Amino acid sequence: MFGFLFRLAAHVSHLENVSEEEMNRLLGIVLDVEYLFTCVHKEEDADTKQVYFYLFKLLRKCILQMGKPVIEGSLESPPFEKPSIEQGVNNFVQYKFSHLPSKERQTIVELAKMFLNRINYWHLETPSQRRLRSPNDDIAGYKVNYTRFLSMLEEEVYSPNSPIWDQDFMVSTSRTGQLGIQTGEKRKNNEPYSLEDSKRPRVVGDIPIELINEVMSTITDPAAMLGPETNFLSAHSARDEAARLEERRGVIEFHVVGNSLNQKPNKKIMMWLVGLQNVFSHQLPRMPKEYITRLVFDPKHKTLALIKDGRVIGGICFRMFPSQGFTEIVFCAVTSNEQVKGYGTHLMNHLKEYHIKHNILNFLTYADEYAIGYFKKQGFSKDIKVPKAKYVGYIKDYEGATLMGCELNPRIPYTEFSVIIKKQKEIIKKLIERKQAQIRKVYPGLSCFKDGVRQIPIESIPGIRETGWKPSGKERGKEPKDPDQLYSTLKTILQQVKSHQSAWPFMEPVKRTEAPGYYEVIRFPMDLKTMSERLKNRYYVSKKLFMADLQRVFTNCREYNPPESEYYKCANILEKFFYTKIKEAGLIDK
Repeated sequence: MFGFLFRLAAHVSHLENVSEEEMNRLLGIVLDVEYLFTCVHKEEDADTKQVYFYLFKLLRKCILQMGKPVIEGSLESPPFEKPSIEQGVNNFVQYKFSHLPSKERQTIVELAKMFLNRINYWHLETPSQRRLRSPNDDIAGYKVNYTRFLSMLEEEVYSPNSPIWDQDFMVSTSRTGQLGIQTGEKRKNNEPYSLEDSKRPRVVGDIPIELINEVMSTITDPAAMLGPETNFLSAHSARDEAARLEERRGVIEFHVVGNSLNQKPNKKIMMWLVGLQNVFSHQLPRMPKEYITRLVFDPKHKTLALIKDGRVIGGICFRMFPSQGFTEIVFCAVTSNEQVKGYGTHLMNHLKEYHIKHNILNFLTYADEYAIGYFKKQGFSKDIKVPKAKYVGYIKDYEGATLMGCELNPRIPYTEFSVIIKKQKEIIKKLIERKQAQIRKVYPGLSCFKDGVRQIPIESIPGIRETGWKPSGKERGKEPKDPDQLYSTLKTILQQVKSHQSAWPFMEPVKRTEAPGYYEVIRFPMDLKTMSERLKNRYYVSKKLFMADLQRVFTNCREYNPPESEYYKCANILEKFFYTKIKEAGLIDK
């Protein structure tokens, strides 16, 4: 097989220094020449045959000289006017329909595609037929002119002020979504995703940064942590932890490899490609071996190879479609005696990071019944985020398989993802332990049941929230989606709370002269006046922020004052009243 490949390379030695993009262009011209050769022999009309033959000679000359085809003479090159009919229709759709919801907008785009396709395949009257029908017409002019069809765009065609015919037409940035009528022309990749673009305003929390740093230093220092030795993997280790450790020790390696037409075959890469072909053939017996070979050695496909002890033990074969914004995963397999070691997960994580570097954030694949479970564990789902128009006609369809997709988050370092999650859990666990150590208050028993009360809300039990308890998802209710509706609801609730007879201690910030040492004990003070100002400034974009601030008012009061004090009792009464009102408003379920 290697001898055949080297003999084949000798025939294209003059193309060694040609770029892959230029090679693809020349191959495209070869296909056009073959098609024109067929057309010349089949065409009966003399005028059309002459055009085909002229183009055939022009393209053949371009292949021999490795140049670009240029049509000389009075014909010029299309588009004969700018903007072209294609650009005009594209502009028309964006100008008129970019404000529509995505589903409706896509329908309009499909209609525009059909219209352009109809024009593209319209059979024009040949000059000889026109000469017979209208012998007095200027046939030479008809041969040169490019017939234009604009019958479906009357309003914009005849409007002197329509912007769709501007050469520098730009869609207003206020309009949502970016439409694209795909006609085969490659679009430029979007600007690289910047982590700075995704930063959000930080919401001030109850946990001081000093405490976070202290906990971080504890969990990252093995000497400061109690428990068993960490040399061996625990039963609850992440799936890819063993593979990650092997990679650090150099036991396994990952390489993106692929065949190339414009470079001499590298023996090591060719050996790896043959190894990948063997792994895929053994692990995917339903796939024809010839089909696997064709795709693995296809220059347009690449494979992320998993190498152990110098030999291939697994890989993921894929094809990138940068212009469409996704990559198709074609084959994915690990040799049978190396499975259940986390290699599959770590392999996919490396592939995700490779694509984030290349600004492609969507995977598509067809998974059979045996592979669906694996892909689900890697974040794939049947809910495809890529618009159908982007991938139809690009990816290979497999009978009996399910199309699955995965959307990548460029802010996640996938190969270290499980380590980060584990560390976050340890931080939270340590913070809970410290919080529990601080809360050593003993509360008196509930007396309300002696008065005939059958049941009370859990959140009204003194001290329950200080332990870190939060209402479950069912108890939280639905949050108004309309910001104005949320503002109106919160304003009403806050006014009712302020009007309550037990609200007097909390109306304004605590004065240092009235409560010595208050601000040394209470790190995050809150009061109803401050909440009113925040509400006025539209700070409360969600009910959670509002409820957290008001709960902080009650928590701070109980933390600073003794249980027998008037302030403490007012906090309990007002808290109960507050939760009654938010239930009535439907912010939490009753």
